[in-house]
Amino acid sequence: MNVNEDLNYMFAMVRRLLRICDIWPDPHIPLSNIRRPSIRFIIVLSTISLYLTTPQMINVIRSWGNLTLMVQHFVSAIFSILAVFKLLVTWYHGKTLQPLILSIVTDWITTTSKWERNTMLRIARRGRNLSFRCFVSAIGLIIFSFSFYVLKFLKTIHEPHRSLAYRMENIQKTPIYEITFIAQIFAGLYTVLANYTIDSFVSILVLHVCSQLINLRMTLNNLVNELANKSISSSKFREGLTAIVERHEHLIRNAKTIDSCYSSVLFLNVLLATLQMCFITFQIFTIITDNIKIPLIRMFLLSFYITVMMTHLFIYCYSADKLIAESTKMAYGVFECRWYDLRPKDAKDLMFIVFRSTIPLKLTAGKFGTFSMEMFAAAIKTAMGYLSALLTIRD
Repeated sequence: MNVNEDLNYMFAMVRRLLRICDIWPDPHIPLSNIRRPSIRFIIVLSTISLYLTTPQMINVIRSWGNLTLMVQHFVSAIFSILAVFKLLVTWYHGKTLQPLILSIVTDWITTTSKWERNTMLRIARRGRNLSFRCFVSAIGLIIFSFSFYVLKFLKTIHEPHRSLAYRMENIQKTPIYEITFIAQIFAGLYTVLANYTIDSFVSILVLHVCSQLINLRMTLNNLVNELANKSISSSKFREGLTAIVERHEHLIRNAKTIDSCYSSVLFLNVLLATLQMCFITFQIFTIITDNIKIPLIRMFLLSFYITVMMTHLFIYCYSADKLIAESTKMAYGVFECRWYDLRPKDAKDLMFIVFRSTIPLKLTAGKFGTFSMEMFAAAIKTAMGYLSALLTIRD
């Protein structure tokens, strides 16, 4: 497998879908082109904002006082708000992300050791699997949503008052009605794909940093073993250790770059995902307890919606948890190597890496919290607490 095949294997569908929205931070194009919004990006952003986010937020205001209707409209609005915010952040930080992509390309090109490439492919396979799960959940959500809205369209097409995919007032005349309906379908499609693509993109970036930390730890271990076996001199050891420290600092900067670019997105994601899980569960509970007759496909859609939100939140938490673990293992890697066979002067040099690894690398939610598997469990617990409060208000 050559370098281009490795990169295609690593990013899979993510690069193609980011190029559809024209926000892929391609390292081979000028920076001025990255910072200038393209027509495709404006069309995607405008479609989501004008035909989904804005109407649903207006519907939330109009249904004020009716808790069930407010929750129903707010569920759709939240998902589209997330999509718009992720698209804007990825486009805005394109200049910052471009060197990061170039660094990944360089890592694949300069890696010559078979064991290093195997480690990168193994971690890339995890990212690909996570991306595939996101893609399956996105396609499933698109199929369920499309089926539900098409059935809704066909059911009311000959009635005086025809239903749109997302409620908008005073749009019944042909062809305005048909154009609006198609635009809303595309808005929903862009929303799902934007959320899936950017979630996968961030997780792949984080997992790549993890793979480089694993390789760096193994390189350090091999270097110490060579000095312990008298295969290299102390001067060669210091040169190799200097390169490792510089590489470690480079990976730390890359991890901090990812966090600085997407920290605000992660904060909004965990907040709105918690609300989404609460509101959708509330809708399902209301439908069951009030014996509301709705199409079976809508029940599947709501259930699948929860699965999608939990899957995307899990991907963030899993990647961040992996980053915390691998960054702290750098210090443990020093203890596990044969430092006790080195001269005290050479062994002391290893303490630079130990001290630098005491603070783990992490993804933060707006600097208020750290993404991890504990946060994933806490988000579900919080969502159920909000659900209990909603049911109390409803009763």
